[in-house]
Amino acid sequence: MKKALIIGISGQDGAYLARFLLSKGYKVFGTSRDHEVNSFFNLNALGITQSIELLSMVTSDFRSVLATLQAVDVDEMYNLAGQTSVGLSFLYPVQTFDSILTGTMNLLECIRLLKRPVKYYNAGSSEVFGNTSSPADENTAFRPRRPYATAKAAAHYAVANYREAYSLFASNGILFNHESPLRLTRFVTSKIVSTAVRIAHGSDERLRLGNINVFRDWGWAPDFVEGMWKILQNPEPDDFVLASGESHSLEEFASQTFALLGLNYQNHIDIDPTLIRLSDISYSAGNPVKAKHVLHWEAEYKFYQIVKMLVEYRSDFNITN
Repeated sequence: MKKALIIGISGQDGAYLARFLLSKGYKVFGTSRDHEVNSFFNLNALGITQSIELLSMVTSDFRSVLATLQAVDVDEMYNLAGQTSVGLSFLYPVQTFDSILTGTMNLLECIRLLKRPVKYYNAGSSEVFGNTSSPADENTAFRPRRPYATAKAAAHYAVANYREAYSLFASNGILFNHESPLRLTRFVTSKIVSTAVRIAHGSDERLRLGNINVFRDWGWAPDFVEGMWKILQNPEPDDFVLASGESHSLEEFASQTFALLGLNYQNHIDIDPTLIRLSDISYSAGNPVKAKHVLHWEAEYKFYQIVKMLVEYRSDFNITN
């Protein structure tokens, strides 16, 4: 039986990855900052909490990381921890760097010191590319525009450095946006879907959005966690872009969501300038051709299917179109 440690298991990706690994016959360990008080809502929603051995670990604390890795000997390690909100990274840039970069460095250094033959996956982000004039691949230059993206870029290079300098099996997954019903409502896609469903059920509220002319490459989270696993099954450590290969505007996301509920989005949204982010990314698109050719991975679900699945999950409407 293979054993895997998911660092940051309580989030969207951690929960879906845990379910996927359990289906593959893995023994799964998972960490959060304090597992005794964490509700593990996402694990409970998937009905897998009792199948996982949960531990407490603070990735920004070296001793906490070292103690955990000494106690748990695993074959694969997935680092999904760290501050995940782009918006909050502007408010708390130091904490963002601490949770992402320091946490990554602590994990890499402990793997090196313990001399364990573990395969390490680092959760990268398409944010490192900034605006993309064409779909970004593994050779596209990094141009991070936000604190979150800058921290992710630094962590990416730290992984590459440890891989080259110390021969660690350490890989980066550069993931573009990926959605699911487990997304928190502070993420704009979840905010749009949940608000639209309430309006369709009779609420007179208005949906407040910032810049709806941004384009994003949206995928389906369960697809992407399989891609994470495939990255660590590759014979050699390497970096891979995971994306759907399509880019759509936020306005199109809102329009499609309301249309599936029989509504015109223009009658229910307000543009709020206070919600427009600093240094926003106008266009983001990924080129996953390397993952397709090397890992035999590609996104199963694309934009229109994803929007429909999100709306169906949150509503009682039977969507047939």
